[in-house]
Amino acid sequence: MATLEHEAALPRRSAPRKPLAPLATLVARRFQLSVRTPRELFVPLLTPILFALIIAPALKRALHTSDSYEAFVATGTIGLLIPLNTMFGGIGAIVDRESGAQRELLAAPIRRSLLVFGNLAVAFAITALQLGVLIAAAVARGIHFNASATGVVWFVAGAALFTVGMYGVAETLASAVPRTEEYIARLPAIAIVPWFLAGSLFPISALPVVLTWIAKILPLTHGLALVRYGLLGDASGLHNIWSMDSPTAMAALSLAVLAAFAAALTAISIRAFGRSVVK
Repeated sequence: MATLEHEAALPRRSAPRKPLAPLATLVARRFQLSVRTPRELFVPLLTPILFALIIAPALKRALHTSDSYEAFVATGTIGLLIPLNTMFGGIGAIVDRESGAQRELLAAPIRRSLLVFGNLAVAFAITALQLGVLIAAAVARGIHFNASATGVVWFVAGAALFTVGMYGVAETLASAVPRTEEYIARLPAIAIVPWFLAGSLFPISALPVVLTWIAKILPLTHGLALVRYGLLGDASGLHNIWSMDSPTAMAALSLAVLAAFAAALTAISIRAFGRSVVK
């Protein structure tokens, strides 16, 4: 009897929980689904490569500008590639909800945040691959980048945070609309229209005053300014936003804006994920 009481008093050892263990499985699943649909890999690349390899050199000759403008336009296409790619990733989330296993995943003992992070990891990896292809194609075309080691860090940090934030937008929209057709109809307004206002083809200072102030608020404007500061050593985009003398301070401020954008949209997308399935 004393032995039984002693054993009952001992704390029970439970198997150590690994809350992140399902993440690798979720990432592998989403990656397999993305490979089956090559549009997520190749379609977002078509327009940026067209701009970088054909339109940028054509604009340089037509406007009689220097090689720096060619690099300006080529880097601006990064601001088109990231939104297009992440928004295409949102289509995969809708398809998964309509004909996939999203309902079963929501019923499984898995944190909802891991479902979003699994999708995000694949979208992030595909975007990184596409950015590498785009930059390599631009270099092969003869476009010159002037990136230092510190500049590469600014570029990677800015592009990464903007990618995370835009995928949060994609997941949130995918949870809000009932059908793929409605999602695609809203895609141009989210992924393309801001690109024309964010200093992609010309500095935002060339816009009317009201549009200039709107451009300063757009996360894409901060992302492109960081991309050009990192890859070209050009701080003019940052100066058009902040009007400060220190490039490092301006870059840090824009990075903080992108960090807030990424954190806020990721949190919103986690709360919204699967909402239409639950309803």
